[in-house]
Amino acid sequence: MAAPTEAVGSRPNRAVLLTVTCLGQCMVLLDNTIVGAALPDMQHRLHTQLTGLQWIVDAYVLLVAMLLLSGGVFADRFGRKRVYLAGVAVFTVASVLCSLAPSAGWLVAGRVLQGIGAAALSPASLALLAAAYPQPRERVKAIGLWAGFSGIGLAAGPVAGGVLTDAFGWPAIFLVNLPIGVVLLLAGLRSLQETRNPSAPPIDVPGTALSVLGVGLLTYGLIEGGARGWTSPLILGSFTAAVILLAAFVAVEARRSAPMLPLRLFRRRLFTVSNIAMAVVGFALMGSSFFFSQFFVYVQGSSILRAGLQTLPVSLAMVIVSPFAGRLAARYGFRIVVTTGLALAGLGLLALGTVHAETEYGNVWWRLALAGTGFALAMSPLTGAAIQAVSAKEGGLASGISSTTRQIGAVLGVALLGAIVRARQSEGASFETGLNSAFLTAGVVTLATAVFTGLWLARSRPAKGSGRVLAPAAGDCPTADNQTLS
Repeated sequence: MAAPTEAVGSRPNRAVLLTVTCLGQCMVLLDNTIVGAALPDMQHRLHTQLTGLQWIVDAYVLLVAMLLLSGGVFADRFGRKRVYLAGVAVFTVASVLCSLAPSAGWLVAGRVLQGIGAAALSPASLALLAAAYPQPRERVKAIGLWAGFSGIGLAAGPVAGGVLTDAFGWPAIFLVNLPIGVVLLLAGLRSLQETRNPSAPPIDVPGTALSVLGVGLLTYGLIEGGARGWTSPLILGSFTAAVILLAAFVAVEARRSAPMLPLRLFRRRLFTVSNIAMAVVGFALMGSSFFFSQFFVYVQGSSILRAGLQTLPVSLAMVIVSPFAGRLAARYGFRIVVTTGLALAGLGLLALGTVHAETEYGNVWWRLALAGTGFALAMSPLTGAAIQAVSAKEGGLASGISSTTRQIGAVLGVALLGAIVRARQSEGASFETGLNSAFLTAGVVTLATAVFTGLWLARSRPAKGSGRVLAPAAGDCPTADNQTLS
C-alpha cells in the first residue's frame, strides 16, 4: 500500500503534470549524455587534462548518487511541488553558471550544484506523478510514459552535444537547459498540485553527510592518485579517511531507526546480488562511455560533431531494447535476462578493447550497439529483482537504492578506468593503448559479473506482500515497460 499523501489545492491537470514531470526528467537524462560529446572541446578550451575531465563528469554523478534517496524523503516531507521546482531552479541556474565557467575548477563547482538540483528534481518528479495517479494500473501507465518520454534525453544527448559543441563550443550544451528550465518553472507554478507524505521519515543527515564525504574521498583518491602518486601521503590519507567514514556510515545506519539505507535489506540474497550487479552496470557503462567521444576525436581523428553521431548506437540501442527487457524478465526470469545482458555488454566492451585508429567505423558501431543492448537488457530487470526482494511498502525504497548503487558504480567507473588510462600513459603507452586497457578491464569485470548473476541471481521467495510492478527509480535509465514480473 502506498504511503498516505496529503494534497493541497485543486486537482491538477494530469496531461500538464505528466508533461512537466517528463520534461524535467528528460532534462536530467540529457545532461547525462550531452556532456560526453563535449569533453574533447572542454579539454582544449579549458586547458585541462584527463583528471579535470573526470571531475567534470564525476562531480555531477557523485552528488546525484549520494543525495538521491535523501531528495525523495525531502520531497515527501516538505512538499513535492516545492522540492521539484526548487530542483529545477537550482539545476537551471547551475547550468548557466557552468556555461560561464572560465576554468575547469569553476565548471566542476557548477556541476556540483547541478547534481544537487538533479537529486531534488528527479525523485520529486516521480513522486508528483505517483501522487496524481493513485490507482495502480493508471500509475503504472503514467510511469511508463514518464520513463519512455524521458528516454528521449538519453538518445538525444550525443547528437545534441555534437551539434551544439561543433557550432558554438562546449558552453552551449549547458545553455540549452535555460529555456527548458524557465518553461518548467512557469508551467509548474501554475499547474502542479502540492502533495506531501505526513508520515515520511526524518532526513538522515548523519548518513547523508558520511556517505557524501566517504565516497567523495574515495573518488578523489582514485582520480588524483595517477597524477599525485598512489603512495603520496595525500592519496593514502584520502583512502584511509574514506574507509573510516564509510565504516562510520555503516555503523550509523545500523543504529538509526529510520536510516536512508536500511542495511537489513541486504540480508536478502536477491536484493544484494541485484544491487552488486547494478553497481557494475554503472561502473562499466559510465566508465566506458566517458571515453567514447575521446576515442573518436583523439584516436580516429573525427570532428566533435561526427564523434557525437558515432557514439549514438549505444544510447539508441538502450532506448530501443529497454521497453522489452521487463517483458523478457517476466517470461524467462531475472537470472536469464540479466546474465544474458551482462554477457552481451561484456563482449561488446571486450570487442571495443581491440579497435584501433585504422579500424573502420563499419567495424566499430556494432560493438557499441552490442554493449548498449546488453546494458539495456540488464538494468530494468535488476531494478525489478531488487523490488521483488522486498515488501510492497518498501518497493519505492528498493528502486531508489538500485538507482543509487548504479550511480555510485558510475562514479567509480569514471575514476578507476581513468586511472587505468593514466597509468598506462605513465608507463609510456599511447592514449589509444590506455583506452584499450580501460575497455578490456570494463569488459572483463562485466563478464565476471554475468557469471556471478548466473550463479547467484536465483529466484528467491518474495517477501510477504512483495510488490511486483517494475517501476523505474528516479534517475534510472529509461524503460517504457512496467510489466508484472513473475
